[in-house]
Amino acid sequence: MNSLPKFLIRGSTAASSSVTATSRQAVLKSAAAVTSSSHQNHYCRAYHTTQSASSPDWHGTTIVCVRKNGRVCMMGDGMVSMGSVIVKPNAKKIRRIYPKTLGGSRQQLSSDDKEGGTNDDNSDENEGTIVGFAGTTADAFTLLERLEGKLDEYPGQLARSCVELAKGWRTDKYLRRLEASLLVADKKASFEITGNGDVLESHDGVLGVGSGSNFAIAAARAQMDNPDLSAEDVAKKAMKIASEMCIYTNDNFTMESLAMEDDEGKKVDE
Repeated sequence: MNSLPKFLIRGSTAASSSVTATSRQAVLKSAAAVTSSSHQNHYCRAYHTTQSASSPDWHGTTIVCVRKNGRVCMMGDGMVSMGSVIVKPNAKKIRRIYPKTLGGSRQQLSSDDKEGGTNDDNSDENEGTIVGFAGTTADAFTLLERLEGKLDEYPGQLARSCVELAKGWRTDKYLRRLEASLLVADKKASFEITGNGDVLESHDGVLGVGSGSNFAIAAARAQMDNPDLSAEDVAKKAMKIASEMCIYTNDNFTMESLAMEDDEGKKVDE
């Protein structure tokens, strides 16, 4: 090495330094690319997880509520599905909650399921609050219990009870994970409650939740102008159409109804 000319030694050293710098830049670029890819993949995973946990809009069922001609009717299908498998065809997804003041007792929110049909007990037919749910069963029953507590806390004030439930559902770190949607109706009003904090009252007397709700709502609105159809008739026809179009909705219907009243407690005949 010492026998080489000085200019060759300097050239060899410069070339070695150039190769080292080039290799270092290549390593830095590779590390930056891996880091960027890792952050991008992490972002995508977090995004998809958040979407699935906070989207209670589509569930494998259909519930519709119709107010017409002095009656309010809520109807739902009976299908319970797990992925692409039908687990049960006749579940009851509509409940009637009775206040504590009604004979000192209330209807228990049991998990027993019955086949669809109207309530034959005339003494209870015009009492209580009707609730229909779409979504996970455990989540729905948790919300039903919360709603029952709010109704006991604010008797006769359905709107306030629904708002208080929506506030807790939205702000509580445990409740906000519940995936369900509710339809609530009494003699004076009907509301839709979602996990986004929404409490919606329909402008035309028709509400719906679940995977087939858009079909049912459209069919019900198309029949609201027919004076020969009652609220029960409109709801049944709407659910029939939804069951023929939505693969997660069957024709095993459950129905609950009430006679409408105005703010003064007088029956409404429209």
